[in-house]
Amino acid sequence: MPSYQPWCHGTITRSKAEDLLSKAARDGSFLIRASESIQGAYALCVLYQNCVYTYRILPNEDKKLSVQASEGVPIRFFSMLPELVEAYYSPNMGLVTHLQYPVQREEDVDEEQEANNFPPQLPPRNFTVNDVKDSDPKSLSDTFLMRLQQMDLSTYGQICRILPEEHQIAIQEYFRTSVSLDAEQAQYGYPNLPGLQKLILAICKNLNSEISRILPALEVFHRALDQQLSPGIAQFSKQISGDSSQSVSFRLEQLTKLLYSIEDKVNSMFESGGYEGGHRKSLIPLVTFEVKQESLAIPTKMFLKVDVESGKLFLKKSKDGPEDKFFVHNKILQLVKSQKMHAKLVIVAETEKEKILRKEFVFDDTKKREGFCQLLQQMKNKHTEKPEPDMITVFVGTWNMGNAGPPHNINSWFQCKGQGKTRDDTADHIPHDFYVIGTQEDPLGEREWADIVKGVLRKITNISFKQVAIHTLWNIRIVVLAKPEHENRISHVFSDSVKTGIANTLGNKGAVGVSFMFNGTSFGFVNSHLTSGSEKKLRRNQNYTNILKVFTLHCFPSQEAEYIVTKIKQQQYQELLSKDQLNMERNDGKVFLHFDEEEITFAPTYRFERDTREKYAYTKAKATGTKYNLPSWCDRVLRKSYPLVHVVCQAYGCTNDIMTSDHSPLFASFEVGVASQFVSNAPQGGIQIMNCVATLLTKSKTKFFIEYHSSCLESTEHGALRWLTPIISDPEYLLDQHILICVKSTDCDESYGEGCVALRAAQFCYTEFQITLTHHGEKTGTLTGGIQLHTSEGKPTEKLYDFIKVEKDDTVTSKGKGADSVESETESDPLFPRGEDEKGSEMFDNPLYGSRVKSWGKDPDHQQMDHLTSPDPIFTSSKPADGDSDRPPLPTPRNRSFTLSETKPQPPAPISSHPSTYKKPVVPSRSEGGMALNRPPVPSKSRLGMPEPQNPRDNSELPSKHRPPARPGQPQPPQRQ
Repeated sequence: MPSYQPWCHGTITRSKAEDLLSKAARDGSFLIRASESIQGAYALCVLYQNCVYTYRILPNEDKKLSVQASEGVPIRFFSMLPELVEAYYSPNMGLVTHLQYPVQREEDVDEEQEANNFPPQLPPRNFTVNDVKDSDPKSLSDTFLMRLQQMDLSTYGQICRILPEEHQIAIQEYFRTSVSLDAEQAQYGYPNLPGLQKLILAICKNLNSEISRILPALEVFHRALDQQLSPGIAQFSKQISGDSSQSVSFRLEQLTKLLYSIEDKVNSMFESGGYEGGHRKSLIPLVTFEVKQESLAIPTKMFLKVDVESGKLFLKKSKDGPEDKFFVHNKILQLVKSQKMHAKLVIVAETEKEKILRKEFVFDDTKKREGFCQLLQQMKNKHTEKPEPDMITVFVGTWNMGNAGPPHNINSWFQCKGQGKTRDDTADHIPHDFYVIGTQEDPLGEREWADIVKGVLRKITNISFKQVAIHTLWNIRIVVLAKPEHENRISHVFSDSVKTGIANTLGNKGAVGVSFMFNGTSFGFVNSHLTSGSEKKLRRNQNYTNILKVFTLHCFPSQEAEYIVTKIKQQQYQELLSKDQLNMERNDGKVFLHFDEEEITFAPTYRFERDTREKYAYTKAKATGTKYNLPSWCDRVLRKSYPLVHVVCQAYGCTNDIMTSDHSPLFASFEVGVASQFVSNAPQGGIQIMNCVATLLTKSKTKFFIEYHSSCLESTEHGALRWLTPIISDPEYLLDQHILICVKSTDCDESYGEGCVALRAAQFCYTEFQITLTHHGEKTGTLTGGIQLHTSEGKPTEKLYDFIKVEKDDTVTSKGKGADSVESETESDPLFPRGEDEKGSEMFDNPLYGSRVKSWGKDPDHQQMDHLTSPDPIFTSSKPADGDSDRPPLPTPRNRSFTLSETKPQPPAPISSHPSTYKKPVVPSRSEGGMALNRPPVPSKSRLGMPEPQNPRDNSELPSKHRPPARPGQPQPPQRQ
């Protein structure tokens, strides 16, 4: 039996499977992919009459496989997938049609074409897993056995110990009998590799028993240290002691973390016990700013002295003058930045006589103004009376270390100094709440690197930061550190890794990630290191679907090197960025859908000559020819958040004084609004979601239902529910929450799209929303509907991030939240960019979730559609038109979308005390060019009166018979016929 089957597509996405079957365009075409909802299961996808039918293949307790086919068909069990496929070539097996034409895997043709622009490559000298994909298992076994025979096993290892004979025999037996079976299992999508696991357990038999022997002593000592360092550490001992059959590598990793945890606990006790080396309290020095203040149209020199520790702002006429005039932190009401004059700032303060003063100052430059604002924000945060913070700052850094240790001084990295959008010197000692550091080609050990970073931060901020998590995949690493005061606010710490190296099993390339909860807000960070080279674009795009967070490596397509260097010297970055591969792929919607990146204003961070930043080394002589590594922005930080969450980038750039690697370290600084843990006695309220209509881009023949997920709900709600009951009904709590909406299929319980609705959008009254549905980073449809909160009245507390505003027309906004302040936040927040002709901010205007979409084109030829309406508000797909027999079975993209609609009676029209705050939903104009290039037009039918999302696929919908409830003063729209 061959080890490679053409119909086995591994972990491709559902949408990719539908595209491949659409191109096959023959009834009975099929493929098998891994299930997205059940680990270890598969999905059999069959094309019939231009629709894709999906059947789950489930393993039982004995690892036997069976197909969930039509009822009444006897269930058959199979040992391997090839046996199952062979059986279902026969008719009358419970499928919509018997299997006939296996769909081949797509080859990366584009990569081969791009590679032709480079010098010819010699045949590979080393064997890789991909080289034997089409070869027989015997050759794979023989290859490894031959390698083993060529090795001297008598004295092996660093201390020249003789390899035990039993271990030699075990390795030889694995290569002789099990390696081919493991390769076959990998091709079918099984990640466990039972032969390899058996070999490791045999070799590590004594080590495994030794771990079990020493664990009780470590557990006792760990529990005796009552000051818990980090949530989640206490569970390590349970994970590694509960089941000795777990992999040895996993147990060793957890044991190492437990040992590190014990060391950190002891150090923490010493630091908190009064020792001077603790540095647990940050001391921000006094900072004085020279400014100008206009008095009777005459500019006057003034000095603003900021004392963060005492919470005072002194206003002086001379640098050494008296300090008798000052404002206390709680009397400084707001800072208002001028948009016309980037160095101008208005301070709104309250006097002792409760009068509001407005003082205008002009700083030397914009950077000084930003440093002043950050210091005052730090002052307000330090002396606030709120028990929990509502805004934190996060440092994100990424650095490809080039397998070289760091220099002695790397302070500039953590102080955001160098090129690009940098912090002012006056903000050097302002600590971030979190530091997230990602490294690639890191030659140091976890402990060594973590100690270096902690030492640098202690020197800069005078604070001993606590380690939240650290995770390493070969030389790819992520470290998360937090202020000690946040220790009890952090929970649900989780870390993981994704391998994208050879056969997706080697960790030389891939990603590591950490997620956690900070009070009521979730954070996730991913550090990825992918294949380099402009010709590897498609491979990077494929790996993206498994990573999806922070991306750190992309290159230019082939260009003239001297041209690029010239443009860099002239600092003409925008022309080069227009040809940057990551930007082009994002603009095409292929990767990082709805992610955002701050504007790049710094030179490419790769590829420098080491020990200098003056010269790029873009050629490298290799045995296969000259390799070109053109200067490029290979190190990047991208972000994505829920809608209407406050996220502002304060810095984004690279250092220019750390030169041990051919990459420059990259830094980014963000301020992020966070939700607090909440206890309330407010009366029970509710969240009403109505009139949901989802248009899915799929060819699957199935039924759908909706699931509602949120941390404000006791459990996952699903089906036709319209009224959601939150665990806390206080409006201040609910306005920080979000509802995640998932559209799932009834046949295989797989998600066909997810979207997010911010409850803050419905703060005053019933609000309509329109969001983009995505799955695995790909747009899968749109969802429209309405949402209304039913809570008690109450004025939300002003947030710390409302302290700084941006005025658009030199008119100072008054204290408090309002439309102008919202516009000001959005204006300064790159998370919400606007087009030239776009209106003000609305929830469904948020480009993070693609609500402002264009429509598909409509084809008048395809008008017949049988509509199926389920008595329960479950969303039903539509049957294919019977009158399309003349249409040839051309290779087409997925071309049918289904409309999901809830049809229960409408609630009474909501009564709002703020009718003027309601805004009509955006109705986008019809697109004239919605089809993808080089694809044939596909007939479609769209629902009248609804915004139509743009996609290269056809749209056929079921009409919804209900409209949103009428609002006061608005006539009910006419019913459609």
